[in-house]
Amino acid sequence: MNIQKECVECIYNQSKRVSSFLNVPAKVAEQIDTLAKKHIENFDFQNTPPHNATPMYEDMTKLLEVDDLYATLKEEASENAKKFISTCKDKIKSATDTLEAAIKTAIAGNVIDLAAEVMFDLEKEIDKIFHTSFAIDDFEKLKTKLATTKKLVYLSDNAGEEVFDKICIETLKKLYPHLEVFYFVRGKPIINDLTIEHAKKSGLDEVAVLVDSGVPTPGYALDLANPASKKLFYEADCIISKGMGNYECLGVMQDLPLFFLLKVKCQVVAREIGAKLGDIVCKQL
Repeated sequence: MNIQKECVECIYNQSKRVSSFLNVPAKVAEQIDTLAKKHIENFDFQNTPPHNATPMYEDMTKLLEVDDLYATLKEEASENAKKFISTCKDKIKSATDTLEAAIKTAIAGNVIDLAAEVMFDLEKEIDKIFHTSFAIDDFEKLKTKLATTKKLVYLSDNAGEEVFDKICIETLKKLYPHLEVFYFVRGKPIINDLTIEHAKKSGLDEVAVLVDSGVPTPGYALDLANPASKKLFYEADCIISKGMGNYECLGVMQDLPLFFLLKVKCQVVAREIGAKLGDIVCKQL
């Protein structure tokens, strides 16, 4: 998905949030603002939002001399998410369709996104998501595909979501004991996206093979992926892709066993995917 004009304002607003979240001095905030505007002037409208935003964030980390801009907020997101583990497990246990409840649990986690145009309340979303229908509903196709899947690639998204992903993967492996799950994370810190160190802290290595994708972008950009993850990606019987960043990078792909799970949190993705702001989506490529 190529970057749109609306994305530019969103990315600029994200740069402002960095100053706010980190409570930087006014002079540093001005430097960040200048840096962001310089990058925006050179955006390539024939490329994706993640591809365009990444160099800006990389330069911010250099300016601020930190490796992970959102390290503290990511830890807080995961700790907050853990408060809902028992609730989600109870919902899955009592559900008529166990798989559907597990998939909706994964999507509930997608509410967590510091880079989104619109913020949603996690507690409220969890309360209602199990009673919400998919706006784009390819769930039965996903269920059919999983029944014959041996190698599943699961593309992670934001820190905090991994707590819900773990519950989903645990359920998938109970339903499909033959399933081998490869959980892809970002190659380095970018916004609040999940890295391998953070995934390990939440115990994802207990339920899946963790794979450092090598990508520095907030989305699985195939052109920037390392050979090992790319090989697994193309060998997979099924691919579950979480979140808008992964959709922005992979939404134009063809002939892949790829399913997008996400909550729509911006108007551009809503328009591109064919849904409304706030909808939940289970979409086959």
